[in-house]
Amino acid sequence: MEGVHVSGGAASPTTSARPGTAGGSYKRKRNGAEFESSPGTGGEEGDEEENKKRQPGVKRACNECRQQKLRCDVVQDPFTTCSRCNRLKLECKIESNFKRVGKRSKHAEMEKQIERLQHQLQRAQAQGYIVEDDEEMKSPMANGMYSRDNQSYMGSDEAVSSLLHLKQGGSYNMPRIVREIENVGLTEEAINHLFNEFWCCYHPYLPFLNPSQAPDVYYQQHPLLFWTIITVAARRHTLDPHLLTNLSGPVTRLLWTTIGEVPNNHYVVKALCLICTWPLPTSTTSTDPTHILSGVMMKAATGIGLHRPSHTQDFSRVSVDLNREQLHDRVVTWAVCNIVAQSVGTGYGQPASTLYDWTLAIRPGDDGPFTLSPELEARLQIERFCDKVSKEMYSNASDPRGVAGDELRAMLTRVYRREFNELKVSILSRQDLSPIVNLHLQAAGLHLRLSAFFDSSTTQGYMDDLMGLWRAVLAFLDLVFELETPSPDNNLSGGILRFATNYIRQMIVAACFALLKLTSSFFAREIEFERGRQLFHRTIQAIRSMSIISNDLPWRLAELMVQMWNGARVEARSLQAQSNANGQETETVIDDSLQLKVRCRMSMSLVFDSTWRWREEFQAQGRGNLEAATKNPTNPDSAAESSASSTHLDSTLMPPSHQLQNQLLAAAGAVTPNHGLSSSSMIAGSVGYNESNYEVFDPLNWMLDGLVDFPYSYAAVQGLEANGMG
Repeated sequence: MEGVHVSGGAASPTTSARPGTAGGSYKRKRNGAEFESSPGTGGEEGDEEENKKRQPGVKRACNECRQQKLRCDVVQDPFTTCSRCNRLKLECKIESNFKRVGKRSKHAEMEKQIERLQHQLQRAQAQGYIVEDDEEMKSPMANGMYSRDNQSYMGSDEAVSSLLHLKQGGSYNMPRIVREIENVGLTEEAINHLFNEFWCCYHPYLPFLNPSQAPDVYYQQHPLLFWTIITVAARRHTLDPHLLTNLSGPVTRLLWTTIGEVPNNHYVVKALCLICTWPLPTSTTSTDPTHILSGVMMKAATGIGLHRPSHTQDFSRVSVDLNREQLHDRVVTWAVCNIVAQSVGTGYGQPASTLYDWTLAIRPGDDGPFTLSPELEARLQIERFCDKVSKEMYSNASDPRGVAGDELRAMLTRVYRREFNELKVSILSRQDLSPIVNLHLQAAGLHLRLSAFFDSSTTQGYMDDLMGLWRAVLAFLDLVFELETPSPDNNLSGGILRFATNYIRQMIVAACFALLKLTSSFFAREIEFERGRQLFHRTIQAIRSMSIISNDLPWRLAELMVQMWNGARVEARSLQAQSNANGQETETVIDDSLQLKVRCRMSMSLVFDSTWRWREEFQAQGRGNLEAATKNPTNPDSAAESSASSTHLDSTLMPPSHQLQNQLLAAAGAVTPNHGLSSSSMIAGSVGYNESNYEVFDPLNWMLDGLVDFPYSYAAVQGLEANGMG
């Protein structure tokens, strides 16, 4: 066999194989100055005998000297490192099974490694990383990728971390990437920063994890829990604004892979609790899996026996003996599962898959592992109340839509109004609860009062129920803006809306739709219209501030309500002006314009009904021009306001910068409300718009399928769907 190289230096000549030699090679004589031995040649024993004769006490060269084929003066007994290893600070050791690595194969492997790292570098650059010096990147030696003797090279993680300069202000000497999911890597410093942000800003909304536990412990418990915490903290991560978008695809794939493997530990359930509380942002509800994940969370929890924590062995193939701390951890996780499942059910207008039984029963005076923290206990009480309202008012077995009759609903409203007041006194009297508990309490009151939109005008106490709804909306939104404003009276730093849960955002949206509907109806005469107007404008800004990415669901909902307001405000103002001009109060004509057509989504039916009516109007009316509206916003307090001016967006609703306007124009094309829309037409749905380009303001399209036939397909998906979520 021709062309066989002897394993050795580059100067080794190519020789022909001698017949009968093993492996087609033979041992050539060389002097001892060149090398001591060469493994695999079959002549090591002879070399060692020669070494014994030449240098007593030296039995075998160390690994480092054998690799380089150099003379070695290591002494085995007693062991003394050789002079070369001692001089170069190398690890001097002798291993009988050591094999030399040929330089040719090693160089080939290094070349493959360099090519792979360069490919990873290109992908990282495409994801937004910054490389400091492309010229230096071409020379691995210049970046310290190899050791001093070119004997070993770094792993890919170390090499990539040394090549890349993150936007966090790192350099070539930055700490190496310690955690990586697909193509997204994080340094230890970034992980600690994100975890601290999670504990400070997000954890107060759902305090059930242990802040004193190190990030590595969470990763060891389950990678999904670790990456979920990172993803939640990345929602407002200013050091790397693209981190959430980069994480969305990998974390989503990890999530569904984990679910597909049938999770069997409660750390996955904890991750699902966080994901359902702060879902990845989407631009349309058709890509929002939160309600599905909520069901998976509850089924996974009951599948491993979290609802029977003291009898976990009944759900395991092996005997399980939990200590007090482990038992308490499972009880807390089960309580949080029910809190999250109830809030998801309420916020999405769907039946909640909760289970309130002995495990979560309130036992005064008990200080055992089944005792919850005051914060979680109060939250659980509130969610139990919401569960009663949903099941009694919107789960009527004798009605095809599940809605209780007018008389029964009026009676239940009185009963639950009294129970809510008792719950309110009980919770507000405690000094050990955060303002966030009060925020959820007011949201529960709004959940109860939104049933007023199901009443007919002939229902006993109809106007009183509407007034109760108006006060519930004011109480909830006033508290939202009170907590949003920094104050020394509470331990929150202000700006809580930026970190609020999906449920709080949904209730704010429902409150804003209620404001819009009440101020655009006959009921506007019974309330302070100006306060309603200002509160509506402020709520729109609040919803926009909760937007995570460009053109996501909160931003689109806010735009939809702006257009409805611009169409509905004209008639309300003209009626008010007419009443003031006459100098006398005209009698309020009560009608059924506030009743809902969409009635299957519990208290959230208001949101879906309003969107559905807007779709009807859009389909029936002509095309407008959004660009003209954004360039010429109307002053809502202008005395010259006319129906024509209603084509423009309210100036108080415009974003603070032009960036949002440009993004909206790029996404929407040209859409705006038509001229001359009245409050009755806008709210009752007698007119509409052309369907062209309308999908950019259609945040709930999939939920309305079947109600109206629309000849278009959703093609304006932006945000995370375009960044790997699909």
